[in-house]
Amino acid sequence: MENIKTVKLGDTVLMQYKISAVNGTEFENSFGAEPLQLTIGNGDIPANLEQWLIGIETGERYVFQLESQQAFGESDSSLIQQIPLDMFPEDMPAEIGSLIEFGMPNGTVMAGEVKSKNQEVATVDFNHPLSDCPVLFEVEVLKVL
Repeated sequence: MENIKTVKLGDTVLMQYKISAVNGTEFENSFGAEPLQLTIGNGDIPANLEQWLIGIETGERYVFQLESQQAFGESDSSLIQQIPLDMFPEDMPAEIGSLIEFGMPNGTVMAGEVKSKNQEVATVDFNHPLSDCPVLFEVEVLKVL
């Protein structure tokens, strides 16, 4: 049987996690899938989530309720954009509620949700889907490598 270890800054860990809104709507869930390997402090996951891993013990499942500021932050109105419909590729129509990805000039990809549209433009919200929401962060560190 493996010894119980406490996670520290700089440790590389194998972990499972689930992120959901407090109403139970799941956003991400790795339980039952391949564990995530990351090094604490390398920025592999957002720092505001990573901080909750420091000090927990391997083999235990933890659930943290985080206010929006502790998780994905408040929404930023500058991330709600009016995008001309002719900017959407044919295979990615601007349907209300659809999630779309746009390549940025610097090479990053921004994902957003189409909130509304008219004959000319779609309103796309590029804020994190859980911004403004308290979330549940469930995590189990399986092993410190």
